[in-house]
Amino acid sequence: MTPGLLVTADGAAFRGRSVGAAGTAVGEAVFNTAMTGYQEIVTDPSYSGQVVVMTAPHVGNYGVNHADEQSDRVHVRGLVARSMSRIDSSWRSTGSFTEFLTDRGVVILTDVDTRRLTRHIRDRGAMPVAIGSDVDEGDLAGLAASAPGMEGRDLVGEVTTFEPYRRDPEGESRGRIVAYDFGIKHDIVAAFTSRGFSVEVVPAATAAATVLEDPPDGVFLSNGPGDPEPLTASIDAVRGLLGRVPVFGICLGHQILGLAIGARTYKLPFGHHGGNHPVRCLRDGSVEITAQNHGFAVDLSALADGSRRPGDGMLPGDLFPHRVDTDFGVIEATHQNLNDGTLEGLAGRDVAASSVQYHPEAAPGPNDAVALFDRFVAVASA
Repeated sequence: MTPGLLVTADGAAFRGRSVGAAGTAVGEAVFNTAMTGYQEIVTDPSYSGQVVVMTAPHVGNYGVNHADEQSDRVHVRGLVARSMSRIDSSWRSTGSFTEFLTDRGVVILTDVDTRRLTRHIRDRGAMPVAIGSDVDEGDLAGLAASAPGMEGRDLVGEVTTFEPYRRDPEGESRGRIVAYDFGIKHDIVAAFTSRGFSVEVVPAATAAATVLEDPPDGVFLSNGPGDPEPLTASIDAVRGLLGRVPVFGICLGHQILGLAIGARTYKLPFGHHGGNHPVRCLRDGSVEITAQNHGFAVDLSALADGSRRPGDGMLPGDLFPHRVDTDFGVIEATHQNLNDGTLEGLAGRDVAASSVQYHPEAAPGPNDAVALFDRFVAVASA
């Protein structure tokens, strides 16, 4: 047994066993509440720069397979679990989850008190941690304390495609979507190709003029990691696209759309990561259980009255800006998180633009919100 250790930036130590790659890893620790979908999680580019703590007590029992990968590589810096399965049992499995991560150089800690660690993150906020084996606690504490936080960091540049590429539709073509790659997942591209649309995936900093040289039927703004505010080229591009083509964004794409219309963003204490987040539709009161993975949120209050949002916690309905005037006309808030009251969706009344903070394609998670893709392609093909 190889002893393993995790030390947080504020000096808390959590002991366990190292069962993955040797060495150390440093990243922002976040906890994910999903019960399944661990392979999708670790291959999601939105986790670039992070150490994921799984709250599910047992991870890896159904193994891995190529079909569940959401990108061409693992993006998590490290993984922490209470228990890692030694046996993979599924007709789909092609191997062990532990071996999958180890072969890709990921540091894994198991036998960690993840309940205590999750409470630490929840109470004190997401923070850098250092994890590893055969290393002094003081050395790990120094690595964690000196690691940069997420605010102000452009992590999209580490995950976006360098060159545009195209995916053909399944069956008869209904149109063409340009997808900005801020960290796009395979299942998102498949959500469009399965609906009959070809998808041209372009780098994150692609200018609006480049896209409009051959105007697509719609533009999609993908998920991705890190702070949206440093992505000035992407924000400017979205400004140039609004009102010219239909736009739909999710996750980081939602935040970039918010910045493009003049709103602000702020870092959440510990983010939303998992497949069980309740979201209310403000138009009809219906509730969706959603998959989420982000550490920042959009603040519309600057467009409403110039003030900041009223602290952390649930926002009363009379304080949540439901409609704001922008340079692109009226923008409405469409969805709200029922756990902490944060904004979860936007839609334009005067421009064909909408976004949600969550993942309608799930992967992993519930499919309550999958109809959002149908609504967007209906607009794009009109």
